[in-house]
Amino acid sequence: MKFAVRKLCLLNRAVRRLTAPRAHLRRLHWTSKPQPYSTFNRLPARPSPLQIANYPHRTFILARLATRLLKIRYLVLGSAVGGGYTAKKTYDEWKEMLPDLTAYKWIIPDFVWKLDENIDFEKFRKIFHGVEFAKLLPDFDKVGESLDHLKSLLTPDSTESSAAMKASDTQAFDINGKQHKKVSDKDKAEHLQEELLRTQLKYQRILERLEKENKELRKQVLQRDDKGIHQRKMKKSLIDLYSEVLDILSDFDSNYNTQDHLPRVVVVGDQSAGKTSVLEMIAQARIFPRGSGEMMTRTPVKVTLSEGPHHVAMFKDSSREFDLTKEDDLAALRNEIEIRMRSSVKEGQTVSPETISLSVKGPGLQRMVLVDLPGVISTVTSGMAPGTKDIIFSISKAYMQNPNAIILCIQDGSVDAERSIVTDLVSQMDPQGRRTIFVLTKVDLAEKNLASPSRIQQIVEGKLFPMKALGYFAVVTGRGNTNEGIDAIKDYEGEFFQNSKLLKTGMLKAHQVTTKNLSLAVSDCFWKMVRESVEQQADAFKATRFNLETEWKNNYPQLRELDRNELYEKAKNEILDEVISLSQVTPKHWEEILKRKLWERVSTHVMENIYLPAAQSVNSGTFNTTVDIKLKQWTDKQLPHKAVEVAWETLEDEFARFMSEPKGKDHDNIFDKLKQAVKDESIKRHKWNEQAEDSLRVIQHNALEDRSISDKQQWDAAINFLEETLQSRLRDTDSAIHDMVGPDWQERWFYWKSRSPEQHVHNETKAELERLIKINEEHTAYLANDEVTTVRKNLEAKSVTVDTILIKDTWHQIYRKHFLKKSLNHCNLCRRGFHYYQRHFIDSELDCNNVILFWRIQRMLMITANTLRQQLTNTEVRRLEKNVKEVLEDFAEDSGKKAQLLTGRRVQLAEDLKRVREIQEKLEVFIEALLKEK
Repeated sequence: MKFAVRKLCLLNRAVRRLTAPRAHLRRLHWTSKPQPYSTFNRLPARPSPLQIANYPHRTFILARLATRLLKIRYLVLGSAVGGGYTAKKTYDEWKEMLPDLTAYKWIIPDFVWKLDENIDFEKFRKIFHGVEFAKLLPDFDKVGESLDHLKSLLTPDSTESSAAMKASDTQAFDINGKQHKKVSDKDKAEHLQEELLRTQLKYQRILERLEKENKELRKQVLQRDDKGIHQRKMKKSLIDLYSEVLDILSDFDSNYNTQDHLPRVVVVGDQSAGKTSVLEMIAQARIFPRGSGEMMTRTPVKVTLSEGPHHVAMFKDSSREFDLTKEDDLAALRNEIEIRMRSSVKEGQTVSPETISLSVKGPGLQRMVLVDLPGVISTVTSGMAPGTKDIIFSISKAYMQNPNAIILCIQDGSVDAERSIVTDLVSQMDPQGRRTIFVLTKVDLAEKNLASPSRIQQIVEGKLFPMKALGYFAVVTGRGNTNEGIDAIKDYEGEFFQNSKLLKTGMLKAHQVTTKNLSLAVSDCFWKMVRESVEQQADAFKATRFNLETEWKNNYPQLRELDRNELYEKAKNEILDEVISLSQVTPKHWEEILKRKLWERVSTHVMENIYLPAAQSVNSGTFNTTVDIKLKQWTDKQLPHKAVEVAWETLEDEFARFMSEPKGKDHDNIFDKLKQAVKDESIKRHKWNEQAEDSLRVIQHNALEDRSISDKQQWDAAINFLEETLQSRLRDTDSAIHDMVGPDWQERWFYWKSRSPEQHVHNETKAELERLIKINEEHTAYLANDEVTTVRKNLEAKSVTVDTILIKDTWHQIYRKHFLKKSLNHCNLCRRGFHYYQRHFIDSELDCNNVILFWRIQRMLMITANTLRQQLTNTEVRRLEKNVKEVLEDFAEDSGKKAQLLTGRRVQLAEDLKRVREIQEKLEVFIEALLKEK
């Protein structure tokens, strides 16, 4: 078409040159170009000057006629064909380039839309009517129409816009000048929807590119700032300050009547609905352990997102940074989270309410605090604790009942909506939906599997579920591959929504899709809630602090406000001082206690198994032989072990005595439970030196082998020791006989006591056996069979029926009493026997071997006590002190142990005061930083 027009122009020019005459007449012709005009510029002061040109006079009629005919043809064909085609093509190109201008309607001032209403353009036309330069003025009617048309373009719902588009479509011409066939409204709507989607995606990609460039620039700026961190004090970010407040509140005693109403984003959903995947997309890292259908989130995980130069993660109680750009660090982080989850779950439980606090920083991250909760379940399966379902519900309700918590409700789009449990729970906590954001996950699977895609539209419009929400979002968080990276998931998500019928057909709006839009919306909602509620919460904690301080002043005016950790340090110092006091015990005190306790432990064995059997010997040689054999056996098998047990018990008793000894006015009974626990645990951990028994055995054996009494003082000491032992045994024997035969005549007469039938039998048997001993005072320790028969028959003659066992049991006590009295009398005889002892009892009938035996026992006790005392003071006290320090260090790291051992209203009140003060101070710092940021 262009070539045809050009040929016509050349032909016209040639004809005009051939027919032009030599004589030229001057004709006026407008050659000045019209100036552009805008309603926002001033009108020109005067018209432009005119330029006059001369043209030759045409004399040939045929040439003149041909020229006119050619011009008519050029005008008709050029206007109809070229103009229509060019206008249509230009219109299509412009329409593709133009974005959706609805959102930018605010750019044009409102008065522009009302120019046609406030300015009378007809009046301007009448004023300038007939003036030459009025031709240069614009057509005011067309200006008004242009404004209306522009207004309709910026308002897609207007009928004028649709009518204009319809007219444009029906008036288009093809290249041959034929009119197009009218396009149906449905095809036109689909075409416009596709164009709109392409335009939105185009600008979305431009926005993402700009955000990526901005992210790199911010990263460079932050890295430049990091270089000077060591030169200045590190300033915490706003979100870090807020996260610290939440960490303190999570550790706050839940039993106290202080409620935490500070905002945070609570992520709830059914098990395997994709909660963790959504959180990972927001954090831009695969940081959580994953499982196929298995419960992986066992405890609440608080994730604080903030912006930083490097993509790293860190636990609040650890200094290690995990580089989230490295797979090894990501695997280590996931493993650490899983270990912390399992360690926080108590034995016999499946989930735990204890919170794991994690901080994630990186370029471009939206600042907010999210809490990932265990997935809500409908049935307790095998391997779970019976109350797992109820515990999960209670944990979720505890977080969602916070009136300022933002509930991020995650719903699996690939399963039937009727199977959802979490929506009912969320609607109970937030019935009006003022703080709930609904997220539909796995939309790709939902679009593929659902027979009716309109159900997805019903979900995101809030018409399918009974719950209400601030906003509804649809996201795709992967294709089910656990090894898929975040960038790959984002690319897949963008590609899916670009080709999705849900977006093309208008079931989903562009601002409702992708995790990027979700992250921006959640962050904006979070900070809006923070700004609206944080000052009110600070005032509430200020009032709580005043109440606690008033209670302390009224109840504990003379005491310092020491919290549990400070009280523990004070108790720790007192316990260590008491352990040191053990080293100040005198050697004499140690030896006296050891000697007394050792004899109490072995006296029964010495009397029953050594002395009494040896005393039945007929001569001194047999007595000494029996004693030596039994002492040797005793030393080899039992004595060293018994001695070590006695030493250990002595150390424990002395340590307990120092721990429980009151300190006068400074004594604080609040430490009693802690001291007892430290003592028990230290004693439990303490073990005596294993080599002590071997060395002690040799010392004891040598001591018992010695029979040489050096002086009369030692002889008398041995006799006194023997007499004390015999008298003690005699008292025990008299007590046993009294219990056997019942009250004597004095008790019966004066205290109105009587004997039982069994005691009467024992009493009659006792009388018969005493007569037997009177007949033969040198009787042996055992009764002969004929003697037993005689005693039984004598009792039967008195109408007392007895058996052989009763007779022998009674005889044992009667003979023991007789023997002890006889030995005591013999001791009196041996008091003057030291002279005969020095002469080896030559020319003397006195036999004092029992004195020598007890001297040997007494000397062994003294040497053993001295040896044990040395081991105690030189080794065991220090080892015990070391054990006590280890126990105190272990208890110091166990906050639960300290809370168990340091109890009472005084402790709890001081603890609450400390926490409330700390929370209030940090809230004030946070509010100050928040106001500066505004």
